[in-house]
Amino acid sequence: METNTTPVTPSRHIDRHADETAQMGAVVTLSELAAQLHVNVQTLYDLRSQGRGPRGFRVGRQLRFRLAEVEEWLARLEHADAERHPGDRAGGKR
Repeated sequence: METNTTPVTPSRHIDRHADETAQMGAVVTLSELAAQLHVNVQTLYDLRSQGRGPRGFRVGRQLRFRLAEVEEWLARLEHADAERHPGDRAGGKR
């Protein structure tokens, strides 16, 4: 009789919630984003109404933002600011 000599590796425990979150993308609420950016919630509403805020979506009546979109939005703001103020460097020196 032949035996299987292939080593058996223990199965990995998969955290379904973390796996689903990774597939869906991390999401924050309007108030969480405002707190993280140290701005008022109204500031984000105003930026969005002017077409200058991060893209978001509603879940019921509540706004949500994908962190990937927030990162892209912040990068666009940094790029636009660098073009407006080309002599500025980190530390505020010109």
